[in-house]
Amino acid sequence: MGRRQELSVLRTLLRTSRLLTLTGAGGVGKTRLALEFAKGLPERYARVDLIELESLHDDAPLAQSVATALGVGERAGRPDTDALVLAIGNTSRLLILDNCEHLAEPCARLAATLLSHCPRLRILATSREALRVPGETVFRVGELPLPPTSTGDDPDALLRSDAVRLFVERAAGCAPGFTLCRGNGATVAEICRRLDGLTLGIELAARRVGTLPLGDILAGLNDRLFQLSLLTDGSRTGPRRHNGLTAAIAWSHRLLEPAEQAVFRRLAVLVGGFDAGAAEAVCAGDAVAPRQILGILCALEAKSLIVRLPGNAHPARFRQLSAVRACAMEHLIDSGELDAVRRRSLDWLNSLAERAGGEVFADQAVGPLTGERDNLAAALASTGGGGASRDRLALELARVYYQHEQPSAARSLLDGLLRLPAGPAFGGTVAALATRVACQQTDLAGALSLGEQAVRQERARDHPAGLANALDARAAARLCRGEFAAAVADLRDSLRVVSVLGRREDTAWCTHHLAWALLQAGAEAEADLLMARCLPVLRAQAHWSRAAAALHTAGAVRLSLGRLDNAEELFVEVLRIVPEASFHALYPVEGLALVAAERGDLRRALRLCEASAQARRRLDTEPEDPWRRRVELTAARARAGLSAAAQDAAVSGGRRLRGDRLVAYALRRGSGNPRSTSDATAAVVDQFPLTGREFMVAELVAEGLTNRQIAEQLGLSARTVATHLDKVRDKLGLRSRTRIALWAAARSKDDS
Repeated sequence: MGRRQELSVLRTLLRTSRLLTLTGAGGVGKTRLALEFAKGLPERYARVDLIELESLHDDAPLAQSVATALGVGERAGRPDTDALVLAIGNTSRLLILDNCEHLAEPCARLAATLLSHCPRLRILATSREALRVPGETVFRVGELPLPPTSTGDDPDALLRSDAVRLFVERAAGCAPGFTLCRGNGATVAEICRRLDGLTLGIELAARRVGTLPLGDILAGLNDRLFQLSLLTDGSRTGPRRHNGLTAAIAWSHRLLEPAEQAVFRRLAVLVGGFDAGAAEAVCAGDAVAPRQILGILCALEAKSLIVRLPGNAHPARFRQLSAVRACAMEHLIDSGELDAVRRRSLDWLNSLAERAGGEVFADQAVGPLTGERDNLAAALASTGGGGASRDRLALELARVYYQHEQPSAARSLLDGLLRLPAGPAFGGTVAALATRVACQQTDLAGALSLGEQAVRQERARDHPAGLANALDARAAARLCRGEFAAAVADLRDSLRVVSVLGRREDTAWCTHHLAWALLQAGAEAEADLLMARCLPVLRAQAHWSRAAAALHTAGAVRLSLGRLDNAEELFVEVLRIVPEASFHALYPVEGLALVAAERGDLRRALRLCEASAQARRRLDTEPEDPWRRRVELTAARARAGLSAAAQDAAVSGGRRLRGDRLVAYALRRGSGNPRSTSDATAAVVDQFPLTGREFMVAELVAEGLTNRQIAEQLGLSARTVATHLDKVRDKLGLRSRTRIALWAAARSKDDS
């Protein structure tokens, strides 16, 4: 099911590599992908042989077993490896070695010997870890693509996901008549997400559709014991290691060294992922030395028992897939270590909270706990009663919920903390954070009341940093209420307090807030002077999120002053430093829409406004009221200034812009952008779109077909295909078939 892009890439890789190893977690679909790949191979491979190694033991003679599978007879006095070399000789042949992980070293030696003596032999191996043979190409088989959470329960959109299509197909096989509809689509999608897109897990869950309601299957995945039962009933005819996903994971677990097994099970408490530091804090001890942890993590990743999270985070971050973690937790409980490991997890989280304790504006700072939302939630759920340590973690989790724009979850925790007796430990910190959360919920009366409480509590305990934060929070509430003069007064007081502390970044951050409030109050000139003072500090010292916010404010100020070129430069700078998938990227897009409108380019302004509005709906995020109103007025002005046809074209074009294409368009076709190659290509396609037939040719190139094969599939002559391909090259500016293939694969993925 699916894997079209993977098959295309594998065809390309096998042309240049004689040893191709498919790695990935147990149950991800490595064997099935290898077999499907082999079925589509061209006729020049005279023979394809599948060698299943699951039943072999460590001490089994591998070469003899392979020879037997290939029908190569024994010869007296001749080693089995020599017999294989002689039998394969110079024939064009593909050997599939399936399930190598428990025989990694013998497989590596055999592969090296055969490849060095049989020049036309190619080997495709499946294994949970690489063989580490010189010249080996490793291709990681990932989990099936999942539908975005914004898809909702739209069946057509959900069925673009390979994971959902697989579930529906297997469920229909067990419960004839089962179809995806608006009544069940969201539940099916969530089941697939809970199983991390793991092929075998989805199939096993789908087989339960005939006996359990979908809601019960989903609820069962939240219960560890039920999940283990749900994912145990496998196929009677499949490999024994796949008699359920738990069996597949147990197979991998048995191959681990004792220290690796200990770390594997202890990682189960880190439900939100971990880096090496977290793993060391939680997993070291009891015969596992801290210095061993990094090496063990690398080994577990190589064996596909943990996966590295995407992105370029430093240090690297990993996680266990949900089903893997359920099995690891079972081993942790059996070991009797659960309580001790949970205590280590709490100690680690509290140490991170202590490190973040010196921040003045901690609610708006990216700290060591910002990425630990799920680990914080799991730790609190496993800790009974109260206590200062638990209250501190509850505050930190509420702060993280606020930063992730989850105000309801934050408010629930804060309401409990606000009911505690007032004391010097937190002062007005809880009320200040609750003020900001109430602003997110547009509870404007509650926000001001909580802001007043925060300021009173901080004045009572004589804590300058806390008072600066409380004044900043009350100013945020007043800005939301449109009380700009009062907000400016609060921020001037906050700036006076924080300046005495001698912290340059905090002073610059507060100055930026004052400039934003002054802009809303109509004092653009003073706001511009303040931004000139604080922006260099935030550019040089602050996290990208703070720098981006300050650049946006500076751009908005310059826009209000009519300095359009300066405003555009600042918005472009924001767009280049924020992650594309983040809601932070939408502010500069909207800023560039405002600049376009001021210049009279209403079509561009409306297209950017519409693209941003669509993205905000997908991400379920709203900007601050003053900015939102300005963007809405600009969109309305653009509509009023365009004909009906021009409006429709701009709106339609904006709805098609997302991801790289939106960035490329906003940056005027990627000029000077570090993502220039993909952006420029996307921009050229927008300007000179491929015809349907040209795009079909590009897709078939991505599948590895020759011009003659494409011609046969499309019912054209090879000359016509060559002509279409020349037009594709000219329009995209890509000369090689490989680059066209990569472009088509990426485009298909974007459109899915």
